[in-house]
Parts: sequence; structure tokens; C-alpha cells
Amino acid sequence: MNFYSKAALFFVFAVSIHASIYGQDALLLSNKKASKQAKALYSYLQDMYGKKMLSGQMVLNGQYDELKYIQDTTGKLPAIRGMDFIDSSKNKNEVKFAKEWWKRGGIPTLMWHWGAPAIGNGYVNSKKEIDINKCFEKGTPEYKAFWKELKEKGRLLKKLKRAHVPVLWRPFHELNGTWFWWSKGGPEQFKRLWTTMYDYYVHKKRLNNLIWVLCYTNNPDSAWYPGRDYVDIAGADDYSYTGTHLKMYKKAESIVGSTMPIPFHECPVPPDPAQSFADGAKWSWFMIWHSNFLKKVDPKYLKYVYNNDLVITLDKVPDIMAVYGKK
Repeated sequence: MNFYSKAALFFVFAVSIHASIYGQDALLLSNKKASKQAKALYSYLQDMYGKKMLSGQMVLNGQYDELKYIQDTTGKLPAIRGMDFIDSSKNKNEVKFAKEWWKRGGIPTLMWHWGAPAIGNGYVNSKKEIDINKCFEKGTPEYKAFWKELKEKGRLLKKLKRAHVPVLWRPFHELNGTWFWWSKGGPEQFKRLWTTMYDYYVHKKRLNNLIWVLCYTNNPDSAWYPGRDYVDIAGADDYSYTGTHLKMYKKAESIVGSTMPIPFHECPVPPDPAQSFADGAKWSWFMIWHSNFLKKVDPKYLKYVYNNDLVITLDKVPDIMAVYGKK
């Protein structure tokens, strides 16, 4: 073999090694000190990505029992249970439900309709506008409220850490919309909010049980992406009732690549699993919104989805720690 052949062979070998290393890095959580439970759950989601679609349901924990309705209608339960820190008076219940769901073999995901700092809690207040800069100016009411509430939620998440419960953590959802306070300041302000929360929870509070989930609107935009060092999973949501939402999926994929799981965070009706995979919309999971949205889904269609071979329900989730905890 002459010099040029050897050089070419070495180049190919070097490229393949680099690609292998890069691919492995892409499969790791952004937090290099993540708990073994978080690592195991992320490994499972990575393993299923592109093969199966996990079922999910947002649960209001009010008068309407979404889980009972699904079980009565389909004979199944969702793999993923969605919860919200929207009502501070009920946050301890959300922690309890998250523990119970993980113990039952399911996957908990938590979001937070964060009321605008210094204005108040709840959905209505989450849509109020504030000067986001003041959240970073010591002494302002916004700064005091911002850090007070961040610490309060951190204490709740720490309870889940102590219970060895991993969480699909989805703060600042629909981040590039125009309706929530965290999106009204534009992409740079949003990214500052996201990275501030990330650094505080991961590096200072050591909440190593969190898997960081980014949620776009139905029009994902790269300008709002905090970067792979701060994100583990990224997807989008949409409240239109038809199709596989391939365009939305492809926009998300163009930003985060093909190795990061892409979920359909919120939907009024799940996409047809067979058609989705056929189209190339390889949603990692879907999550139907609560209450009347679930009630409006055709019961026959809901049963079809929940009993589809391409959909993972609670009974099909393996013992994640036993299967993936040693990897």
C-alpha cells in the first residue's frame, strides 16, 4: 500500500471514529451528572424513538378523571402522565402523583403555567406581560418573585429526586408563541430565562433527575433554541385536529437533528400512528390535552390508537431500571 492509500485509509478511519463519538454524545443527557434513573429513562426513550410512539395524557386532577375515561374506553392506560404546577395550592399533589406513576411503571412529565413574576399565579396571569429584564435586576418585585417561585418549584422537584423519580421537565412551553410572558420578550430573553433556570436547577440545586424538554408552538424556530447543552428533548404542539403534522415535525427536526426524540407535546387528538410513521413523522410520544379535549376524541378512534401495535401504553412499558438501568 503506497503513502496516498495509507493516508486515505487513515482519513476514513478518523472520520468514522469522530462520527461514532459524536453519535454517542448525541445520545447522552445534557446534564453529565444525571441520575441513573434519568439516564435509564432517556435510554429507553432513545431506544423507542423511530420505532414506537408512547401514549400520553394530560391530567387536570380535577372533577374529571381522564385516566379512568381512557381505561374505560380503550382498556388501556397511557404510558406518560402529564401534570402541571399551575396551581400552587395543589403542587404537592402533583409531586405525589408523579411518584405514584413512576412506581406504577409509568413516566411522569411536569410542566408549569408560571404566572408572570410579581403579578400572580395561574393561567390568566401566565399570559400577562412584564419587563423580563427586571427578573434579573436585584431589588425589583419581579426579581424577588422570580427567584422565590423558582426556589419553591425546585424544592418540589427535589422531593422527586430524593424519591429517585425521573421527570420529563417541560417548563416555558409554547416558547415561541406570543401569549405567555416568557415569550413576549423575544428569543434572546427567552433563552436567558431557560438557561438561568437550567443552571440554577442543574448546577446549583443538583436536580439530576430532570430530563429537559423544550416545547415549541406549531412553527418551531431555530432562533429560540437554547442549544444542545441545555436541551434533551424538543418537540412542538398544535391544536388542529387532522393529519400527522409532518411539517411541524420536520421543522423541529431541522433544528435539533435526527438523534433527539421529538414529541407531540399537546394535541386535541393523537395522530394516526401507522400513518405518522409511514409519512416520516416519528413522534416520540403524543399527549392529549385534558378535560373536554379528551372527551371530543372519537371513542372508536381512541381505542384504535391505544391498541395499535405502534403505540406504547402503560402495560407495554418495560421495567425501565431493570432493562436500561445498567447501561
